[in-house]
Amino acid sequence: MRVFITGTAGFIGFHLARLLLEEGHVVHGYDGLTDYYDVNLKRRRHAILSEYPGFTATEAMLEDAPALESAVRAAQPEVIVHLAAQAGVRYSLENPRAYIDANLVGTANLLEIARALQPRHLLMASTSSVYGANTDMPFVESQKTDTPLTLYAATKKANEAMAHAYAHIHGVPTTMFRFFTVYGPWGRPDMALFKFTKGILEGTPIDIYNHGDMYRDFTYVADLVRAIRLLIDVPPPPLDQRDQPIEGDTLSPAAPWRVVNIGNSNQVRLLDFIEAIEAELGKKAIRNYLPMQTGDVPATWADCTLLLRLTGYRPQTPVHEGVIKFVQWYLEYFGVERNRS
Repeated sequence: MRVFITGTAGFIGFHLARLLLEEGHVVHGYDGLTDYYDVNLKRRRHAILSEYPGFTATEAMLEDAPALESAVRAAQPEVIVHLAAQAGVRYSLENPRAYIDANLVGTANLLEIARALQPRHLLMASTSSVYGANTDMPFVESQKTDTPLTLYAATKKANEAMAHAYAHIHGVPTTMFRFFTVYGPWGRPDMALFKFTKGILEGTPIDIYNHGDMYRDFTYVADLVRAIRLLIDVPPPPLDQRDQPIEGDTLSPAAPWRVVNIGNSNQVRLLDFIEAIEAELGKKAIRNYLPMQTGDVPATWADCTLLLRLTGYRPQTPVHEGVIKFVQWYLEYFGVERNRS
């Protein structure tokens, strides 16, 4: 199988590409390697992928439509997985233009190419942030998502709508997946686990918002990419080939399009998450309790029944196991020795 993945130097794209390469598939990656965070970390991920004979990559921005079209046409993919985006809920408060350019313009460029090339399946990343101000949990894909609280969430909601329109007009089978607080080795430095681990090791205070009264559906990255891999093989059927409907399916009545939650289906208290990091490091955090940050939500929780019905799979790595694997990677990657006290 030939797969074109945007964002292969990123956290999730790297893990998905490596999984597919290990299965023997051919992967062409596309990444702008922006300086939103440490570019060396991104280059290291690409260097690891480049050790596989089935991997090639293009370094260019999503907003560069000619470069993107040239790369996709050269790769002739059967499947396109669109993961590249300007990430980060909080950064969208500081630099909204980056989200418009990458998440809206860049995604529109990709949809235009998919329209022309007609891949077997187009899969695109959304986010649990689209549930916004919803309070009815666990979040189910059928809930309305009309109350985004950040521009990041709004651009992802727009991506879902844009993809639906293209699927309706041009018939490209499209699956949107909503991620829930992904964590694990090779994660981004702006993510909570990375910042907490760094702060505890260095003895600097860690910021804990809403005074710790936060809950998240933490999803281990290996579980996440396994779910994506399985969804690749379940493209939404065209309107005239829906003989056996799946209970709770989000198939659009107007397009070969669906949306699927990918989470661990388990709420974890933020303070318990921090305690798992402390236990693995053998060192207590210096805690700086703060009010809720603008655009944040107190809790997330995924209903992943549809994912299970479509693929027979549900993410299930316990948080303490995932934290151990991350800490082991962090210490090795940065050459840090445990300083137990």
